[in-house]
Amino acid sequence: MLDGGNVSVSVDHQLIGKIPLINLEGIVTFGRAGASPALMQECLSQHIALSFLSPHGKFIGRVVGPSYGNVVLRKTQYARSFDKEQSCEIARNFIIGKLYNQRWQLERMTRDHGLVVDVDEFKAVSKKLNETLQMLSEVNDLETLRGIEGNAATQYFALFPQMVLQQRDDFKFNGRNRRPPKDRVNALLSFAYTLLAHDVASALETVGLMPTLALCIRIDQGECLWR
Repeated sequence: MLDGGNVSVSVDHQLIGKIPLINLEGIVTFGRAGASPALMQECLSQHIALSFLSPHGKFIGRVVGPSYGNVVLRKTQYARSFDKEQSCEIARNFIIGKLYNQRWQLERMTRDHGLVVDVDEFKAVSKKLNETLQMLSEVNDLETLRGIEGNAATQYFALFPQMVLQQRDDFKFNGRNRRPPKDRVNALLSFAYTLLAHDVASALETVGLMPTLALCIRIDQGECLWR
């Protein structure tokens, strides 16, 4: 609920904390928690998106304020969504960023946790991802991009169990699965991707674009699926 300029969080009618609304860019509620009308109205006026997830982490819906952006911007977005060459360029840049971050994560694991991970194996996958990054600059086909991204995701997630540094018995990972996630790690990954989708949609709306027409139409399984 709204308390002055703060978001008040209560459990069983007991106040457990307050957060200044000015510090927030978005709010995600998990479970059956609700938001007071006053809080929703203030979030709408300050362009703070509210997302609601089920107790199992399934996306239910979002509450956002008025859409912004001019007609030319929207028409350009529509036109690019049907242009395979421009769509491929945007998709390629997203995938390059994703693979770069994955490679950086592998390199950081070998640097910070070299005693508990197979450094040679991590270096080998990092090298393959680097080769993939070099290859992506010449790809101009969406189907080829999907295949390359899928192969890279398989290589990355093959090392994921080693990146779980604590409570490995409780957080076992035997590959990506979803709908519904079959283990704790996949449940956490799917939840994180839902939060990411919330941030992406909010960013698109902030600059006047339509999230429903976004080129990245779904974020799950550790990869983006493109039109």
